[in-house]
Amino acid sequence: MDTIDELLSFLEEEDVRFIRLTFYDMYGVQKNISILPDLLPRALQEGIAIDTFAIPSLSARSGNTLYLKPDPKTMSVLPWRSNEGNVISLICSIYEADGSPCAYDGRRMLQETLKEAVQSDLFLNLSTQFEFYLFLQDEMGNDTHRPLDYASFMDVAPEDKGENIRRDICLTLSEMGLQPQASYHQAGFGQNEIDFHSSSPLQAADEAMIFKWVVKILANANGLFADFSPKPLENGPGNGMHIKFSFSKHENRKKIESFIAGILQHIRAMTLFLNPINASYARFGKEKAPDHITWSYEFPYELIHIDPKNKHIFELRSPDPQCNPYLCFSLLIKAGMDGIAQDLVLERPLGATCDLGTIQRLPKNKEEAYACAINDQWLLSIVPRELIELYR
Repeated sequence: MDTIDELLSFLEEEDVRFIRLTFYDMYGVQKNISILPDLLPRALQEGIAIDTFAIPSLSARSGNTLYLKPDPKTMSVLPWRSNEGNVISLICSIYEADGSPCAYDGRRMLQETLKEAVQSDLFLNLSTQFEFYLFLQDEMGNDTHRPLDYASFMDVAPEDKGENIRRDICLTLSEMGLQPQASYHQAGFGQNEIDFHSSSPLQAADEAMIFKWVVKILANANGLFADFSPKPLENGPGNGMHIKFSFSKHENRKKIESFIAGILQHIRAMTLFLNPINASYARFGKEKAPDHITWSYEFPYELIHIDPKNKHIFELRSPDPQCNPYLCFSLLIKAGMDGIAQDLVLERPLGATCDLGTIQRLPKNKEEAYACAINDQWLLSIVPRELIELYR
């Protein structure tokens, strides 16, 4: 839906009975309030008031009342809630009582960053690749850490018991207007991966948020527990949220390299947000997860891998699914823009003869990541100190 009028017409034509106004706190945790259709015009024009007293990352600001204004472009029909009239979901922007944007709205932060990118003549698309585990629930419906299967990388049924639910997830996402691209069994017992098509950074972040919610709902409906934590099993591979950056084939190569160099220069400062919980750091350096600040054409498991056949595309492999995609995409794009502004030179790629002992590493724990963030002048120039403190 591109306009308010189109959205209101859709409500009437498609017998919409219920509307979920979705928003996200600064940690990327989904929240919502449900309204009836007759309240939507007010929500679109004035916003719906919410009390943020019990939402820590939003109550940190002064005042407890914020207002949600839905974005018509994010409308999706919820396929599993359509027995008696349709239910739709809308992602909201968050505003203060005086009508100003909330400084703690990650989606707004990304939108502002994208405006800056356009002004700098920078255009790119992003896509995500999510890893997650499927565990069994017990007879009482409680979550366990017993894997759904004991299959290995890219196995097929009957060893791969997640094939059907992955298909259901992808078909449901497609019904909702999202763009999954591929799905398969990952290397861990009960571990799966679903990848998305490339899209605008804002759409990619919206889809990443909705994706995790859909997976959890469909898993639970099938007696399963979907675990997106970075290290669910001590002796198993961790879960990553790899981010693929795509530039135009005609983009200046030096500009792309400076963008990558900017990310590498600022990655230690950003890691607190890309890997926000203690368990995030148990994943680094194990089972093909990166821990050195390097890039490569040849080795696909380094921090940044550049596609040797399509050098306008590269993948960042350190983030995990616990991050807030809005905030992380914003920071990564700003880091790349800073690299371009400084005209940074991309150092030589990792080679087979490199001495890893001489290469800088990602923070080894959350305490180190916090120290890197709170003491970094570049990060402090774009992120309020209070926000860094929230992630401590």
